[in-house]
Amino acid sequence: MNERIKKLYKTVILKHNSQPFYFEKKEHATHVIKAYNQICGDRFELFFEMENGVIEDIYFHGFGCAISKASTSVLVKKLKGKNINEALELCNAFESITEIKEPDENVEMKIDDELEAFSAAKDFPGRLKCATLSWDEMKGFLRTVDGRR
Repeated sequence: MNERIKKLYKTVILKHNSQPFYFEKKEHATHVIKAYNQICGDRFELFFEMENGVIEDIYFHGFGCAISKASTSVLVKKLKGKNINEALELCNAFESITEIKEPDENVEMKIDDELEAFSAAKDFPGRLKCATLSWDEMKGFLRTVDGRR
């Protein structure tokens, strides 16, 4: 694994695990998504408000390993203020960098250092689901809202 990516992975995970973005319960949110990993017990809820197809506010709460918590923190940080199409593009980009196969050429890449750091997860198959847990659930929800199944 590239040493730069390895260092970035460690840095991003430590930062977002200890100081997650928007880590707060919002019981009265208009939308709540539950992300649960049956294998390891990671469990998060994403609380958000959508208005006119835009994610106006987004928060998360729950528990899990440092990788799943950091990844969920990056997710909410990146999706706040995005419309459904932009959010789906971001989820697709994240999926393409964490997949073991070659990235899909049709995915418009919007990769920055925080997202790129999670590309290292594919070198740790046992931790890959931790990195993708909340992203997978959000993508599924967005596809349903957008009419893409």
